[in-house]
Amino acid sequence: MSRAWITSSAFLIATGFTQAQPVVPPSSVELSLKKFLQNYDDGDDKTTRYLSAFVDLDGDGKNEAIVYLMGGPWCGSGGCPTLILVRNGVGWKILKYITITGPPIRVLSSTSHGWHDIGVWVQGGGIQPGYEAVLSFDRKTYPGNPSVSPARRLGRKIGGEIVIPSIEGGTPLYP
Repeated sequence: MSRAWITSSAFLIATGFTQAQPVVPPSSVELSLKKFLQNYDDGDDKTTRYLSAFVDLDGDGKNEAIVYLMGGPWCGSGGCPTLILVRNGVGWKILKYITITGPPIRVLSSTSHGWHDIGVWVQGGGIQPGYEAVLSFDRKTYPGNPSVSPARRLGRKIGGEIVIPSIEGGTPLYP
């Protein structure tokens, strides 16, 4: 390998002139989620962003959506809301609106009544220090507030997968 090729390659990488990554268009599922969220939002504040993860929470082979909403009207000192959405034909419906949550948001390996437990971070709004709360399915839905019963502090280490790691980035709800 020639020294000139190595130097040229190093220059291209260092200056960001590497091969462009293809832009992947959003899937129909992602587009239907965004449309649902736009209809759900009152639209007064166009700064709303969201993070989403598609996960089969109930083991039926179909993904539900976990959505973390961010922006002016949604968040307070205790965090922002997380929505658990289930498919409704080609659209979505809200299974649960969960207040004062924060990332990381995890789908835990433990289950309750056939649905995966969800772990959310709780901190702020008078809750110091923060902790991970476990939200367990009760045969109908998940708890709506992770800081009160039936939600509980995670007392032991439970495996799981982080599906929303942080509040960095996010998809703008409006163009």
